[in-house]
Formats: sequence, C-alpha cells, structure tokens
Amino acid sequence: MLPSHQFSQRIQGALSTMQSFLRYFEAYRQYPQTPDISDFALGNPHEMPLSGFVEALQRSSVPHNKDWFAYKISEQNTRETVAQTLRVWRGIPFEADDIHMTNGGFAAITVALNTVVNPGDEVIFISPPWFFYEPLIISAGGIPIRVKINATTFDLDLDAIAAAITPRTCAILVNSPNNPTGKIYPPETLQALADVLTTASQRYSRPIYLLSDEAYSRIVYDGHDFHSATEYYSNSFLLYTYGKILLTPGQRIGYIALPPTMSDRDSMRQAIFGTQVMTGYAFPNALLQHALPDLEKLSIDIEHLQEKRNRMVSELQQIGYEVHVPEGTFYLMPKSPLADDWAFVELLVKNNILCLPGTVVEQPGYFRISLTANDQMIDRALPNFAAAFEQARR
Repeated sequence: MLPSHQFSQRIQGALSTMQSFLRYFEAYRQYPQTPDISDFALGNPHEMPLSGFVEALQRSSVPHNKDWFAYKISEQNTRETVAQTLRVWRGIPFEADDIHMTNGGFAAITVALNTVVNPGDEVIFISPPWFFYEPLIISAGGIPIRVKINATTFDLDLDAIAAAITPRTCAILVNSPNNPTGKIYPPETLQALADVLTTASQRYSRPIYLLSDEAYSRIVYDGHDFHSATEYYSNSFLLYTYGKILLTPGQRIGYIALPPTMSDRDSMRQAIFGTQVMTGYAFPNALLQHALPDLEKLSIDIEHLQEKRNRMVSELQQIGYEVHVPEGTFYLMPKSPLADDWAFVELLVKNNILCLPGTVVEQPGYFRISLTANDQMIDRALPNFAAAFEQARR
C-alpha cells in the first residue's frame, strides 16, 4: 500500500484558513447558471469587456521586433507609464525604478510578503479581510495576527493595532477602499497609523512595513478623496492591480511601487526583483506590458457603478435590509435577516440570487453583494430580495 501524501506543513496551515472560501466555491460551482439567475457573488464581469481593452490587446499582439514576445521582467516603458501616472494621481515623485510590474495584485501581495517576512515573523491583517490575506501570510512563513475594524465606523481600530504589535511584528496589511466594507481610510487615520508604526519600529529597533493594498483605489464614489498610505509612511509598499478598474480579472497585471521616502531603496528593489523570480517568475506577460500605456487610460463606468450602488442601497433599505453606503469598491454588505448567513444565502439561491456569505470574509451575520452584476440582473433580483426577506422573517 502506498503511503499517504505528505504535504508541506506551511501549505496545510494555509489551506486550513481557506475552508470557508473553499466550501463556498464548491457550492458556487454547483449553483444553477440559468438565464434567470442574478449573480452577485463575485467581482466578475457580467457584460462584454471595454472595447478599448480589446483593441489595446489586439494592437499589442502584433510584434514590432524579434524580442516582442521574449522573456519580460518589468519593462522600462511600462514602468515609466506607471510612475508618471502615480506622480500625477498621487502627487508622489515615484521613479520608474520604484515600479515592479507583477502578474496582478495577488502576485504583488505575495511578492511583498515573501520579500519582508522571515519564518516566525508576525504580520497584522485587518478583519474583515479579502479571502486570501491569511493563507498568503502563512505561505510566506509568517504568523497572521488578526485585528478587527471599528464595528461602528468600519475605520481602523488604531488602539487595537498598537496593542497587537510585538517585537516579532514585521508588517501590517491594509486595504483601502476596503473589500468588503467599502470604507476609505481618511488621511487622519493613515497619519495616525503611520505614527503608531513609526513609534513601534523605533521601540523594537526593526522596520515594520506597511503593505497598502489599493486594488479599488480608483473606484470611489460621491467625490470622496482617496489617499495612499505611502503618502504618510516611508516603509510602505503600494500594491495595485488593473483587474478592478478594467473589470478584467482574468488578464492579470499589477505592480508594487516603493515611495521615494523609503530608506535604502536600492537594496529593496533588488530584493523584490529576486523574490519575483523565486516565486514563480511573478511578472506580467509581454502582451499586457506592451498594452499598458493604452490600458492606463481606460476605466469601467464609475458613474454607472455609483448609480447601481444608490439604487441597490435604497431598494434594499426599503425592503427592510440593514445596509450601509460604501464609499468605494463595487461591494455592498447588508446584514442578513437570519443569524446564519450561510442559511440566508441558500435561501437567496432558491430565489435565483447568488451572493457571498459574510462568514467567508469574517463578517458572520452579513452577506456580500457585487455591483458588477448587470442592470437586468438587478431588475430581476430586487423583487426576489424582497421575497427572501419575507421568507426569512416567517
């Protein structure tokens, strides 16, 4: 008899934190995908992609020279494009060499963690989180330390963060605008966080890195200003993906940007490059890098997303759901009328609606709605949301 598989303990530990997501993903694969289904479960597109996106890929698929599809790292033209955008958009004088192109935001987070985490180091992450922060910390050899947000304001709980820092803390992972709450952390919060990290770094004589996941930073509503944590704290990484603003999560390109205030940037640049190679060559493919100067100019319709947000919030509140108004991202987080959010999501399935249980993002008693659903799905779903609400209250 052959012996059973022996998996890495690190990977087993990471997998153990993904059980809620894996449970839902398996259920999602079994749900009916019929024309009457309204799918609000994930941030997937439900309309055809931007025509400019398709045209940019078509143009970039035509080789200009023999090296067009050769091995690519972070191409200079691509880095210049990103640096110039950040200089204008963020008002920070990023240099091209500060930009490290990655195959999506997922890879940017992975590379950043693997660059700074030593085995046994602690990494703070904010809850409710994106599905994969905890397993990515574990897979990098770190110990994840969960800190809950302020349950009333959805803002960072700075006292709780300060209390969670120990001599073993090497990094904190922050996401703004936050998935799933939609909260944009304001300048005063980011400055206070920077002060906490600076004080702790000095106390423990080691840098505590701030990993700023800014995947949704261009998806903001009501004229809200977005500010990057890199404006306030020198030892920070700006992590970005184009998959959200273009709504093309299957075409993966993003980056890590180092602020010019970071000390000894040359050694950090070299470390990031080495980590990209050692984590599976975490660079975007040639086609997307060639297309990026055109892709940088594109965006999904944020005004229409805001209209969908306004409509959904208003209609759901009229039905009786408790739901706050997100400042950014394309998600809503209504409170479930049943204490068991999994049971309510199953009830929604019976009413031809797919949503994500809040437990999957460490927010039990809630469920998440993705506004990437199209208008026809919303039209069909609103009466069914009302029906499910009444069924839950019987």
